[in-house]
Formats: sequence, C-alpha cells, structure tokens
Amino acid sequence: MKSRYSAKNNSRVIIIQKLYSILYNNEDKIEFPKHRFKKFIKDVVLGTIERNELIIDELDKNLGVNFNLVKLDKIFQVILKSATYEILYRPNVSIKIIIKEYLDASNFFLNDSQTKYLNALLDNAAKKLRYSNA
Repeated sequence: MKSRYSAKNNSRVIIIQKLYSILYNNEDKIEFPKHRFKKFIKDVVLGTIERNELIIDELDKNLGVNFNLVKLDKIFQVILKSATYEILYRPNVSIKIIIKEYLDASNFFLNDSQTKYLNALLDNAAKKLRYSNA
C-alpha cells in the first residue's frame, strides 16, 4: 500500500531524507525546504541529531538482547531514530499517529516485509519508551 501523499509533501519523508544525508552522507549544511511543517521538520531533524546517542541507548535498552540497531539497513536506522525522538520528546502526539506516519513514509524507502518489521519494532519501542519514561 503506497502512501496517499507524494514524497515531497510528506513531512516524515523529508525528515528521513535530511537525517540520512546528515548521519550517513556527512552533509554539513542543513537546509530546510519551504514547507507548511518546516518548524516541525526542523525540530525533529535537529532534535534527533542532538540526541542521537541517547536515542541509540534507549532503543538498545528497550528492544531486547537480540536487537542490534547497527545491523539494520541505514534507512531503517534513520526511521527508527526519528520515530523514537518523536515518541520521547513529542508527548503531545499520539503513538498511533507517530507510528502510522512513519509507516506511511517508510513505503517510499522499504519493502512490505521491512515495513511490517518496522511496525512491530515501533509498536514495541513506543509502549516501553512512552510509558516507562512518563
């Protein structure tokens, strides 16, 4: 199922693209496109970068001994990190919305089986992160 939004209009797709460029392509300069959710995009991108180590620690701690973030595909890592940032630092946004939006965005980057795995990981992480840190 493909998203009903185009990639360039989907704020989570833009977040994933920006984070990938910074974390894995070593881009120094971050430019944020004109977008109706520019402030939100900027907050999530910069917040995820700023808290990258903490997010990695939280994912490792909460997703069990068999989970290894660095063994996942880089785009998968970016999606998990940005979603985790939102779960932890945007408590006014419901977990269901965060997960749904990232699953929609992931359709631009991942195949169906990867999206199902992402759904399971996000659901598991969200329950532990949002409610254990509340």
